[in-house]
Amino acid sequence: MENKRINGNDLLALGYKENRALGIALKINSKRHGLKRDEMLQKFKEVLADPESFSEDAIFEPLAKALLFPEEKDTSIIPLKESTDAYAVYGEEHIEEGARKQMDVAMRLPVSVAGALMPDAHQGYGLPIGGVLATENAIIPYAVGVDIGCRMALSIFDMEDVALLEKHDWLKKIILQNTRFGAGNGFLKHERLDHEVLENSLFQEIPFISNLKDKAWTQLGSSGGGNHFVEFGSINFEQEDQELGIPAGKYLALLTHSGSRGLGATIAGHYTKLAKELCKLPYQAQHLAYLGMDTEAGQEYWNAMNLAGDYASACHEVIHEKVLKDLGVDRMAKIENHHNFAWKEQYKGKELMVHRKGATPAAEGVLGIIPGSMASDGFLVRGKGVESSINSASHGAGRQMSRTQAIKNLKKQDMLQMLNDQGVTLIGSNMDEAPMAYKDIHTVMAAQEELVDIVANFSPKIVRMADDGSRED
Repeated sequence: MENKRINGNDLLALGYKENRALGIALKINSKRHGLKRDEMLQKFKEVLADPESFSEDAIFEPLAKALLFPEEKDTSIIPLKESTDAYAVYGEEHIEEGARKQMDVAMRLPVSVAGALMPDAHQGYGLPIGGVLATENAIIPYAVGVDIGCRMALSIFDMEDVALLEKHDWLKKIILQNTRFGAGNGFLKHERLDHEVLENSLFQEIPFISNLKDKAWTQLGSSGGGNHFVEFGSINFEQEDQELGIPAGKYLALLTHSGSRGLGATIAGHYTKLAKELCKLPYQAQHLAYLGMDTEAGQEYWNAMNLAGDYASACHEVIHEKVLKDLGVDRMAKIENHHNFAWKEQYKGKELMVHRKGATPAAEGVLGIIPGSMASDGFLVRGKGVESSINSASHGAGRQMSRTQAIKNLKKQDMLQMLNDQGVTLIGSNMDEAPMAYKDIHTVMAAQEELVDIVANFSPKIVRMADDGSRED
């Protein structure tokens, strides 16, 4: 317990309020000053009870003064709505309290118009993962997220799925040859490929972004860490899909999941910092700082975000084209959708900025991919266009266990047994991505039957993920 980090909830339990003093206390705690966890908590308790006796303390003086002399109301801070606007929640019984609290705060923003929480929702930074937020004339960098434009891409090949058994080693070799994983990893100069996305004029027009071009080129066609993957699997169409032109049957398919790599992460960090400087919100909403779409900063972020989204798509395109070439077969269809993004969309007759942080677009007729885990089915779906969900669905199963909890509590042997039972070959990954760390995908799908129709089931069989312990960049 001593090593467990003190967080805002710990201090709130002591009686601290969500204000400037809480932020100062957390800043002091980040340095720890040689004190153990329980000793630091005791000090925070003593300072709160008698701040005057700590007014000249070498460590706690700033906190004591913040408690003794509360600031007069800062008129530069933008007030939140007094109450939380109503929003739709799907699969409510499976969503943790932290995610609900984050969504409650998001719905109190003065620019918020509508919101929804998907059944895979769990706590994140700012907007919860699985949160959908529609705002008026404002874009929120942290409601988009760090991995801008993170997406799913599915290629369905004109090859029966028996190839997964009959040509297993060959398919495994194709994945190994054509992918690169891990935060910060990329390709050597002689390995790099060109792509039209690198010719985007923003690389010349905005100095901050121009400095990222070489990193973008280096990482083009690579995947990040964390839950990003490239996998071969079997896709089962129980009946013909006329729109895609695919007869009923089981086919070999390639499914990829990753985002905009270092380019997107750096863009997210830069504009989140800028938004916090320009848009001062109360302590509990700081990560939801927004930029006006009628401002230069807002337009610059909008353009940079779209560049990162295009770059993420290009990364998937490079992987899929390499694999297609090595397979030497025809591709019957390719489907792609993204999350961690903001779209200009019509909602109840008004153009709004719809943020989907870990949520899949599901307007009527729109195709999307909702994966489960490395040992469970994913689904090719077609949206129904439900207004209360803001035309959205889940982006996966969603975590039921944090990465730290998974590493601490799950056993590798149990994971390996589960993979063996499902006939899955795993290349890379760590225990934080074990299937048991995720919600049951079938429970999640049952909670959103009114949002999407299932077109086909995808079963992963050869899965590659990062093995360096890195998270998504």
